[in-house]
Amino acid sequence: MIAPLSAFHRFRQLNQQGGLLLPNAWDAASARLFEAAGHPAIATTSGGIAYARGLGDAQRLTREAMLGEIAAIVRSVDAPVSADIEAGYGLSPQDAALTARGVIEAGAVGVNLEDNGHGALPQPLFAIEAQCARLAAARQAADAMGAPLWINARIDAYLLDLGRNAERRFAETLARGNAYLAAGADMVFVPGLADPAEAKRLAAGLNGPLNLMALPGLDGAKPWFDAGVSRVSLGAGPMLAVMGLVRRIAEEARAGEWPAMSAHHYGFAEAEALFERR
Repeated sequence: MIAPLSAFHRFRQLNQQGGLLLPNAWDAASARLFEAAGHPAIATTSGGIAYARGLGDAQRLTREAMLGEIAAIVRSVDAPVSADIEAGYGLSPQDAALTARGVIEAGAVGVNLEDNGHGALPQPLFAIEAQCARLAAARQAADAMGAPLWINARIDAYLLDLGRNAERRFAETLARGNAYLAAGADMVFVPGLADPAEAKRLAAGLNGPLNLMALPGLDGAKPWFDAGVSRVSLGAGPMLAVMGLVRRIAEEARAGEWPAMSAHHYGFAEAEALFERR
């Protein structure tokens, strides 16, 4: 089920206009809750999906399994959905193209594609030329289907703390970002970057919009938006927060109590209404 062109264009507009706080869902329930709260678009979290299915992050699910989860989330909401496809479930441009086609067929309107080899490469990240070829292949696959897929090129230099020093890491990220944009990406995603001043430098140097990821301990998205960041994603944060809450409930239940469960109660009638047939 390919999304209507209006959904692709709406998601593109949301990213281009800036100030987009994008929540990441791991199942139909979380997606519906985000939509009910008024979020105009939703993304998936590969880590959250993996954890909910008893696996670790970093491509432990197969391409087919992840596409099935993405399709289920797309079916659960009316809002446009962007898919976290990790590193594309393969190293080659052909793998990236195959995954992009699958995402479009699942009904998603955007993707995140990482430059992280997840242990399958001699070095942590793909060579710039190799990742450019993979992004170009994903773009060509989308174009062949007539789908203006929003491609978000993720760079893991900050997340993995790569580079001999902070300036080298920044320069590497900027060079990769502009190369990826030239290869066909629409946006650059740099998880792990936390400093608004550095975000402002990066946003100013990129030839396209910048996406950052919410991190524990930060005050919120406003300083990043003020610095020129276009989009802030919640990432696996909501799923991890739910895990933290469940752990607390589990510990309290061992003592025969359930104050946290009561404090965060979501009514049965509310849940039934959330999943009424559309």
